Amino acid sequence: MTKNRMICFRIFRSILGPLYKLWYNPKIEGMENIPKDGRLIIVGNHIHIMDQCNVVISTKRPMFYMAKKEYFDNKKVAWFFRSAGCIPVDRSKKDDVATSSALAVLRSDSVLGLFPEGTRNGLKEERAKKIYNEYFDDSTLFKDFYKKMKKNKTSQVDYLEELMKRKVISKDEFTDYIYNADESLNILIKKKKITKDDYFDHILLPFKFGTVSMAKKTKSLILPFVITGEYKFRSKNLRVTIGKPIEPMDNLEEANKKLFNTMKKMIEQNHKKWGK
Repeated sequence: MTKNRMICFRIFRSILGPLYKLWYNPKIEGMENIPKDGRLIIVGNHIHIMDQCNVVISTKRPMFYMAKKEYFDNKKVAWFFRSAGCIPVDRSKKDDVATSSALAVLRSDSVLGLFPEGTRNGLKEERAKKIYNEYFDDSTLFKDFYKKMKKNKTSQVDYLEELMKRKVISKDEFTDYIYNADESLNILIKKKKITKDDYFDHILLPFKFGTVSMAKKTKSLILPFVITGEYKFRSKNLRVTIGKPIEPMDNLEEANKKLFNTMKKMIEQNHKKWGK
């Protein structure tokens, strides 16, 4: 991070950090697990645009966060993301420039932040449109349909569709359940059509391999964190748990599986301890 960006990062953190904490009231555990130095990749589940703020306010270490290039295309906010040390990523292709920038961060013994799911686990309009066109008729306006649907996790909606295709639930049940996918999956647990393990297996989107690949190439530690609850003014249930560092592994399949299972277990523990 250049000297100017370091100054900007610290200014933003010192001013915006307290405002963020005041507004969202996050409860953060495990800050002591953040290494004070060395190469580090911080990764979390992705449910909201503010997710990265939870680790930014948890350590004095400056960090580079990988962010979709669309943020940098908007002239009104691009200056902020660049000043804060974010790395633009073109998600429409294999972005070698972004990857090279990220590797350079780690090789300088700095901190890189990213989301292994690759995108926010919230139902995008494009995915909702596909469901609407396939399973609903014109009597339901799409704008009304999407307004109800967009609060859902993509991973959970996809799982309900999978259950329908496997005939665990009917089409009518599917079109009813997807309006509140999380609640519906818990109903299916009570009906013993799925297990709690099935539920938590689909709490996250499948992980991209970028995290474990970069960790292997640079011998960087991976630090997982998970977020549960809601982003609301003075939220009463926004919880953040920062786990213990994970050593890089040579076998990327096993490394990705270990990271996924670690974060899945952390979310499950949060649910048991505090609720959703």
